[in-house]
Amino acid sequence: MSMVDRLANIDRRWIFLMMGLAVAVPIIYIGITGKTLPEQPTPLAQAAFDELDKLPPGSRILLAWDFDPASEGELGPMATSFVRQCCQRGHRMYFLTLWPVGTQMIQKTASLVIDGFYPDLEYGTDWVDLGFKAGNEAVIKTIATDFGQMFPNDSRGTPIESIPMMDGIVSISSFDAIVNVSAGYPGSKEWVLYAATPYKKPLLVGCTGVQAPQMYPYVPLQVQGLLGAIKGAAEYESVVNAWVRRDTVETLLEEAGVDGADAGTLTKDFFDDPEKLKSWLAEPAAGGLTEAKRASLVQAVQGVEPGIFLEAQRRMGPQLVAHLLMIALILAGNAVYFVTRRRGGAR
Repeated sequence: MSMVDRLANIDRRWIFLMMGLAVAVPIIYIGITGKTLPEQPTPLAQAAFDELDKLPPGSRILLAWDFDPASEGELGPMATSFVRQCCQRGHRMYFLTLWPVGTQMIQKTASLVIDGFYPDLEYGTDWVDLGFKAGNEAVIKTIATDFGQMFPNDSRGTPIESIPMMDGIVSISSFDAIVNVSAGYPGSKEWVLYAATPYKKPLLVGCTGVQAPQMYPYVPLQVQGLLGAIKGAAEYESVVNAWVRRDTVETLLEEAGVDGADAGTLTKDFFDDPEKLKSWLAEPAAGGLTEAKRASLVQAVQGVEPGIFLEAQRRMGPQLVAHLLMIALILAGNAVYFVTRRRGGAR
């Protein structure tokens, strides 16, 4: 029996086995090594990062978490990376949701990122959880002109007058940018129609794959950055992670007394060649660093990224291998079809 005949009569269980291995092997490999496949950010993912990065520290960012646990696989990593960038940049974060279970998503993101990696940030001064309000787009229409009418208290029942960072928040116009992570209605489209468009506020959107095509027409006028599904999340995640590492190294170098421009040059050198970091730490210029900061510097350059900030890239590995297998099977199937048809025609 020829190879073509074998492929034409292959037991489908072999196909199931190959697909199972295509998914399982990348998961096991990434889990053991902590290494992920490199991501090249698209202009939309890079624009989302740039929009938050260009705002000065202390800017007011409204974060609307309009999703639930069912879509967390796609949207959770986006939410995590948005918050990480805001924390690292020093922005003030105002969380709210138009979905009843969105409160759980806010609490989970805050617990994982803020409590876990930025414990110095103070509730009420650096971030606040305003919780859920029913009413769908009516909520957006109301806070567009009177924020306190819809949110007189935070999710803990504290009056907003008692929360320092709520001072001066009167409407949508009080915020410097809006970030919406959305799984459907109400969500991104409503924030475009009733907040970003009429009040000319920068809007960054992270949404599910089926929702992304509906948002493309709003780019770049109403939506400045768009992350679609887990692919968009992985691209943005990789950009944020790389920037956080560089920013951490530059900050530590400046604390050691290195000039800002020189700190940027050294940072690039360290990431290009980690051996240069060891040489620099032995120089007198590194004398201003404590042992703890030395360890932090080495970790930022050479250490493994915490798993919470790699979730999207980890999930892209199995997708990539499985998709390549599917393409190979389709090509093989078509080749077998045409060869067997040719044989039939010759007979």
